[in-house]
Amino acid sequence: MIRVAIGGPRGKMGQEAVHTIMNNENMELVAVLDHREIGELLSESPEFPASYDVPVFLDLDTLITMISPDVFLDLTTPHQVFEHTKLCLQRNVRPVIGTTGFTDEQLQHCTTLAKNNKLGCIVAPNFAIGAVLMMKFAAMAAVYFPDVEIIEMHHDQKLDAPSGTAYKTAQMIAEVRPSHKQGHPNEEETIAGARGASFDGIPIHSVRLPGLIAHQQVLFGGEGQLFTLRHDSFNRQSFMSGVTFSINQVMDLTELVYGLENIL
Repeated sequence: MIRVAIGGPRGKMGQEAVHTIMNNENMELVAVLDHREIGELLSESPEFPASYDVPVFLDLDTLITMISPDVFLDLTTPHQVFEHTKLCLQRNVRPVIGTTGFTDEQLQHCTTLAKNNKLGCIVAPNFAIGAVLMMKFAAMAAVYFPDVEIIEMHHDQKLDAPSGTAYKTAQMIAEVRPSHKQGHPNEEETIAGARGASFDGIPIHSVRLPGLIAHQQVLFGGEGQLFTLRHDSFNRQSFMSGVTFSINQVMDLTELVYGLENIL
């Protein structure tokens, strides 16, 4: 039985994860981490059934000291995730990170920490298996279509832009694509940002609108053709198979893995 703690249980993704872990016969939800006082037990929050008698903590260090979970599933916010991950790796808890917002330097620091402590850690820009395949296919296509743009679309409550999925997609493409600036060499933005953000010359466009969940298109242009890869998550259940897969896999890892495509 894998003892799991969840950070951010009342968020939309967090609520789905709580139900998933509670209904998984191989896992036990032993604690949750919240950013505000909601009661001593998760069952005291109106979002959850009275049977969810799981202790609630406001401080991760205290949670680890008192509960000693095997895995901490972080579904909090970008400004908390680095400190949470560091603390877990220092305290022999395996982090599974579903919150984006790491800088390259922070990710490298956690990679070194996990390696030194021989402790598994998974940082997943996207838990949806279809999205992971989209990223893998994008890297394959970029070998043949070096001119590419990324359009990612999310709900208007998302805190970071571009999304972790778009950033990871651009990284994977950049590994196989010669670095170059796309478009006309004399191109000029008459409104700043019209061409989107640029990662190694790859434009990334972020859309934030109510009604969206998580969507991404990767557009490849060639002579007389357009090749498009697209993935859509219509509800947060689409992420749960990746969540349970990651929790199971992280128990056998001794290093940090960035992206589920590396362990599928």
